[in-house]
Amino acid sequence: MNIFRILMGIFDKLFGSDSEGKEKVEKKALPWRRLTEIDQLNELADASHQRPQVIFKHSTRCGISSMVMNQFEGSFDIEEDAIDLYYLDLLSYREVSNEVAAKFQTWHESPQMLIIKNGETVHHASHSAIQASDILPFV
Repeated sequence: MNIFRILMGIFDKLFGSDSEGKEKVEKKALPWRRLTEIDQLNELADASHQRPQVIFKHSTRCGISSMVMNQFEGSFDIEEDAIDLYYLDLLSYREVSNEVAAKFQTWHESPQMLIIKNGETVHHASHSAIQASDILPFV
């Protein structure tokens, strides 16, 4: 067996494949709101008094961030009206990302998920510690 076939086998096991009759898993369309303006953070903090606000900071050039995003979306099973889900492309909106860290008193990491409730960060995680199920206790 050549190295290419070995690598493709490992890749398929890690990321899935629809070859060999395997069923392709359809990606869920989540109700993402794009976080693009610093002014949105005050609105988000105010809204967090009604229901939890979740910020997912994503680096579009990072393979690990993409893998975590895919895992998050694949395991997300929360009613749409239970939370507001924000997506922050931190490469395009670095100043917004910096303000998220300052306003919600967290270190900047990527990928990173913050849960904001009553105006404060009640949970945050980064990299492989990001789990959609961690949102449930705050709903």
